[in-house]
Amino acid sequence: MATKAAAKKKSVRTPSGRKRARQSIKANAANTALRSRFRTAVKSVRKAIAAGDHAKAMEVFKANAPVLDSIADKNIFHKNTAARHKSRLNAAIKALAA
Repeated sequence: MATKAAAKKKSVRTPSGRKRARQSIKANAANTALRSRFRTAVKSVRKAIAAGDHAKAMEVFKANAPVLDSIADKNIFHKNTAARHKSRLNAAIKALAA
């Protein structure tokens, strides 16, 4: 519903402008899904760390690290943001082992 309201809100007159409005709605939906996937990946690793199982946490981290990198490659998040998240999650996993 919100996307249709946003599309109607933009009163673009030119055909190219209407096309850009359509494309921006699709891009917004795709980017929102990728942002959600990024956050879900981070949360799943944090949940495994909170459970206290080092082996399981490491397994989940290794499965989700490429997800964080691929989303950063698409410029949804900055590469440094993804690297920071990975670094902190890895440090938490190492602390769990000690």
